[in-house]
Amino acid sequence: MQKQGIKNLAFVMDSGLRSIPLAALHDGKQFLIEKYSLGMLPSLSLTDTSYVDIKNSQVLAMGASEFTKDQNQNPLQAVPLEVSTIVQKLWPGKLLLNKDFTLNNLKAQRRQNPFGMIHLATHVDFVPGQSSKSYIQLYDTKLRLDQVRQLGWNKPPVELLVLSACKSAFGDEQAELGFAGLAIQTGVKSAIASLWYVSDAGTLGLMTEFYSQLKTAPIKAEALRQAQLAMIQGKVRIEGNQLTGINRGVSLPPQMASYLQQNIVGNLSHPFYWAPFTMIGSPW
Repeated sequence: MQKQGIKNLAFVMDSGLRSIPLAALHDGKQFLIEKYSLGMLPSLSLTDTSYVDIKNSQVLAMGASEFTKDQNQNPLQAVPLEVSTIVQKLWPGKLLLNKDFTLNNLKAQRRQNPFGMIHLATHVDFVPGQSSKSYIQLYDTKLRLDQVRQLGWNKPPVELLVLSACKSAFGDEQAELGFAGLAIQTGVKSAIASLWYVSDAGTLGLMTEFYSQLKTAPIKAEALRQAQLAMIQGKVRIEGNQLTGINRGVSLPPQMASYLQQNIVGNLSHPFYWAPFTMIGSPW
């Protein structure tokens, strides 16, 4: 296929196969992601294949490192660093954290400004067969699976949704490809989501590298591929108080650097850290 000039593979997977980390498939010599950019399609009929250049789009980046006590959630220490690095250093947009990460704000901000990109950094859990128990965690409440359709992400269409959270691409027969698949059905063109519970260190490394690559990549799926390749090749790493990527480094507070290093077993080149993140919907 490479001889024919094919650079991207899109998979329409049957139930039971959608949780396979395609990027980590290996032929004995290299990972599949080292040959092609990859993506999953819920179905061809649900995929908007039109191309829109997102390089002039703004990102609405929201997340939480802490939650109200009644939500009973563990803190996510690296989230403020992740979203602030994206908005303040890598991509133009707006940042809302913790107490500002509410359902009303999520709806109101997009009504006020038709952000082409939305980045949510928080807990996500998909409970197969129980849409009422599947949720995206906001600061003070849970956004349930059956509420996603109410967000108006199709007016105008969100070009890229990034769920830098756990199991946001995991689904079942009732909700194919989890929250990301549902987002595609509600009008989002492309979504990046995770197949399993991910580490703070791996997420921070991959997401900052992804937005850096998105500035020059010809399509979204290629930006994700380049970020994953950078991790495979050891070009994304934490050394001392610095998160290093291909094009830039991010200075880390000493306490944060120590916390992230404690979250890494081996190094960030292991598939555990980069393989769960999957492009769903249009790769373009």
